[in-house]
Amino acid sequence: MKRPPRFVVSSSAIEAGSIRIEGAELHHLRDVMRAKPGLLVTVVTGDGIEYAGRLIDVAATHATVQCIVRTPRNLSMPLILAAAIIKGPRMDFLVEKAAELGATELWPITSARTQAHAPGEQRLARWRRLATAAAKQSLSAAPMAVHPPRDFARMLADAPPGQLRVMARIGAPPLAQAVRHATRDGIFIACGPEGDFDDAEVGAAARAGFVFVGLGTTRLRSETAALAALALAVATLDELKQGA
Repeated sequence: MKRPPRFVVSSSAIEAGSIRIEGAELHHLRDVMRAKPGLLVTVVTGDGIEYAGRLIDVAATHATVQCIVRTPRNLSMPLILAAAIIKGPRMDFLVEKAAELGATELWPITSARTQAHAPGEQRLARWRRLATAAAKQSLSAAPMAVHPPRDFARMLADAPPGQLRVMARIGAPPLAQAVRHATRDGIFIACGPEGDFDDAEVGAAARAGFVFVGLGTTRLRSETAALAALALAVATLDELKQGA
């Protein structure tokens, strides 16, 4: 049976069994899908709640969905990807695939060897749209949060305490070995730009408690390394969960 279409809203859009759909999600529902009242839909929020509902009204500024069933979903372990910003569509690809793979947050970062400029509001908005679309396509419990850019020093300062902090480095021990020591606080993965982090940044990361991890024997492009690290972490966590 065909799944109902999925839409993403903020928690504030839910009130007394009624769900309000606005903005880009309204455009998709009304102008792309040409949805009519009576359509069964699924609505998800950033806090991991999934709603099954029925579309009851489509207006110029919003659509209204009547909630039928409210289902809390278990949010996955926090899995933050801090990835150096890269030029053009390669970064768009990274954002989309990171969301599909299950990253809960994306931190775009700049470092000494970053060649791309920090994104403006329009590019950030595009990345958030890509993350939302990927969450809908992959049936994620909640969309990946895309944060404003940070420089390397700010990334080190802001990395959440308690999380396993790993940084991809050629020749380091396999990432899976480190992931086995992760706790429910989550995992923070840092991946550098073309040319990698410089020596000063590597030293600062070591002092901040980062563990250096390897992704195999071949040299990877920056977006490939970031996604490979994320995929390996997710696969290892799934293996540990099944063996628990």
